[in-house]
Amino acid sequence: QVQLVESGGGVVQAGESLRLSCAASGTISTFDQLGWYRQGPGRERDFVAIITRYTYEQSTDYADAVKGRFTISIDNAKNTLYLQMTSLKPEDTAVYYCRVRDRNRRVYWGQGTQVTVSS
Repeated sequence: QVQLVESGGGVVQAGESLRLSCAASGTISTFDQLGWYRQGPGRERDFVAIITRYTYEQSTDYADAVKGRFTISIDNAKNTLYLQMTSLKPEDTAVYYCRVRDRNRRVYWGQGTQVTVSS
């Protein structure tokens, strides 16, 4: 069973930055999809960013709302997924969840970390 633990959330002012971390109990290099989602107040859980691994390459994709401001990355040695968030806006306020998929297409979610951006 894979366990994912997010950290790095907090309360910041608009324009500031945060870096979220998602530490995996398994070997992160075995997952073929690693991503971040968020759920704002009264909203459904939305896609934020994702890395998809193929046999010889990987691709990165972002939601339009965060393109140019957020960066997703992986540190295989630390078994950790990151989300660097810059130029934060009040509308980025949400609980942020990491999600991974293994090569058998089983999906795992973290417990979430709260990000609050004040104006």
